[in-house]
Amino acid sequence: MNTVTRAHLAETIYTQVGLSRNESAALLETVLERMSATLEGGESVKISGFGTFSVRQKGRRIGRNPKTGQEVPILPRRVLVFRPSHVLKGRINASPANE
Repeated sequence: MNTVTRAHLAETIYTQVGLSRNESAALLETVLERMSATLEGGESVKISGFGTFSVRQKGRRIGRNPKTGQEVPILPRRVLVFRPSHVLKGRINASPANE
């Protein structure tokens, strides 16, 4: 299983869009930075045909240490949530998994 990295994405932009390598890398960094800043501000990022990234607030709760069984408080925190679009789900389920 291969992992897509920033370098792979920048190279794809370079080959398919025709920007220089430096411009491709800068464009990718700008898009990722804009997405990060939007999520930091508590707003959602929706990419049509792909999915929605959003930040959700989780409240304080009591967890349990699986090794000792001791109750441990889990502090409130913000978590990143991704909901894939129906288009992406359809594409994933239509093709056989590469294992």
